[in-house]
Amino acid sequence: MNVFVDTAVINVRSGKGGDGASHLRREKDRPKGGPDGGNGGRGGDVVVVADPHLDTLIEFSFRSHFFAIDGGKGMQKSCHGADGAGIEIHLPVGSVVVDADTGEFLVDLIVPGQTAVVAPGGMGGLGNEHFKGALKQTPLECTPGELAVERRLLIELKLIADVGLVGLPNAGKSTLLSAISRANAKVGAYPFTTLSPQLGIAELDPDRRMVFADLPGLIEGAAQGAGLGHDFLKHVERTRAIVHLVDLAPLDGSDPADNWRMIRNELLEFSAELAEKPELVVLNKVDLIEPEEREARIERFAGAIGMAKGERPIAISGATGEGVRAMLEGAWKLAGKVSEPIGGSPETTRRPGTGSWGTAPGPVS
Repeated sequence: MNVFVDTAVINVRSGKGGDGASHLRREKDRPKGGPDGGNGGRGGDVVVVADPHLDTLIEFSFRSHFFAIDGGKGMQKSCHGADGAGIEIHLPVGSVVVDADTGEFLVDLIVPGQTAVVAPGGMGGLGNEHFKGALKQTPLECTPGELAVERRLLIELKLIADVGLVGLPNAGKSTLLSAISRANAKVGAYPFTTLSPQLGIAELDPDRRMVFADLPGLIEGAAQGAGLGHDFLKHVERTRAIVHLVDLAPLDGSDPADNWRMIRNELLEFSAELAEKPELVVLNKVDLIEPEEREARIERFAGAIGMAKGERPIAISGATGEGVRAMLEGAWKLAGKVSEPIGGSPETTRRPGTGSWGTAPGPVS
């Protein structure tokens, strides 16, 4: 069973630099050998590596200390100390590393194979050989190696996908993901079926593929920590676009337009940049509505959320496949409008866009 863990705190320490040596060479055949103390070796670095073969931080639940090796001390006969071995920490692509104590941003690993030094090893000290010269032929001074860097690192994994599926619990996101990809998403007739993000690859044709992320259902107050949404809203920040799935026939009798507004407000409260992402509104479960009633409900929904005349959401059924191809084409066009590579900068992971039909960011009333 693959357990999804997206946050970890680890302790790292680089290698200390080796001390320089102070030594005067005295040998039978070299009465004036002079200073020959070598320099100390450099301490090992702590390096993080973006590993495309990893998809969770569960390893750090069992191991949380990572120490590089100290540099060797300088020796006589001008022998320098050996450099200490560094240590590599492999993290999933999409990991953000910050200093847990100071909050300093260190690196955002968004490219497979990307590396970064998070704790540099100390430089080796200088031996007395380094200080000799014409005016100072027998120096005795040497310098100690630099101290190791010790840090507590907070690692957060943010999934990287082209499109994020958002919506209320039981909106049909898992069913849709299973329909458009080979993802083995859990499907159940109850809220919060999805307890962790799921990724799936949808293939429109051999040359066009998109990665979809099915995120746990959001509820009112998710941005403040209610339900499961607060822990996973951060994953939506990595996506190029959002497919907002709305149940057109909710079992609780709620208004689909009100449900759409509630999710929009939660996205805005969590992050203004997130709320400005291109959004494709998709009405799901149309197979549960009589054909003669569908158009009236769709038109009523479009008017209630302020769609322009002539524009309408995409209506689909994740269970029967009706309208799914049109949804995929719409998502492809929407995600293609965002030229910035997935990942972006640490401050704004994606250039803000507009909704697929001109959604204005801000609280929705």
